[in-house]
Amino acid sequence: MCAADRDEPAEHGGESTATPSTATPSTATRLAAILTAFRPGDGALSVSELARRTGLPKSSVHRLTGHLLDEGFVERTERGRLRLALKLFEIGQLALQQRELVDAARPYLADLREATRNTAHLAVLEGSEVVYLDILRGPDAPTLPSRVGGRFPAHATSVGKAILAFSPPHVVDALLAGELERVSSRTVTAPGLLRRQLATIAEEGIAYDREESGVGVVCAGAPLLGSDGTAVGALSLSGWTTRMRLERVAPAVRTAALALSRMLA
Repeated sequence: MCAADRDEPAEHGGESTATPSTATPSTATRLAAILTAFRPGDGALSVSELARRTGLPKSSVHRLTGHLLDEGFVERTERGRLRLALKLFEIGQLALQQRELVDAARPYLADLREATRNTAHLAVLEGSEVVYLDILRGPDAPTLPSRVGGRFPAHATSVGKAILAFSPPHVVDALLAGELERVSSRTVTAPGLLRRQLATIAEEGIAYDREESGVGVVCAGAPLLGSDGTAVGALSLSGWTTRMRLERVAPAVRTAALALSRMLA
């Protein structure tokens, strides 16, 4: 819219055999317990200390930390102790950047909603879908299926097309090589036509969703550009086809996106 482990064997040391419905949450909970057992000031911890802090059997901690080592979330020191790896820092930085993007975009979303009484979206691209980071719903706008944290096929949204038009060629090629889901009767599912649309968006700096994500709903979206000229996200306004004139709101969306892009650069 301008806006849905493998079962583990029983552990020694008193852990009961998990059923398929509970094995995955149990494993995730134990992995999280190990990672959060590290405290400020900790350099490296032994398996015994991690077992003591988590209350897990030492054999479980030894096996689970082996998985964390394989995935790069922890690393082993020369003395065989364990410490958190830089991969966790990198993931944390990504989460921080998203939070900063939401905070920076909120005033622009609020202004767009206030000026038009329609729904303003902030989204980023992940694979072939957009993920909505923030949504300010307008009093005159339709009820949309989009939600914060929700996903939607990028090719069927104005935010998705705005981002794709300013993405590296390999990102666009990967999306066009896959299946383009028909979300509504007006969704563009022909790769050639979508590619031509993206070329036009790249020239004009504005993308449209004309009932492609849902019947009766139109949207105008504009990219948020990083210092290298590629999109880091997009803003959009969504409203009723019969009430929101795309040619009237498009300049406001484009202006807001340009101003926010300059602030983010």
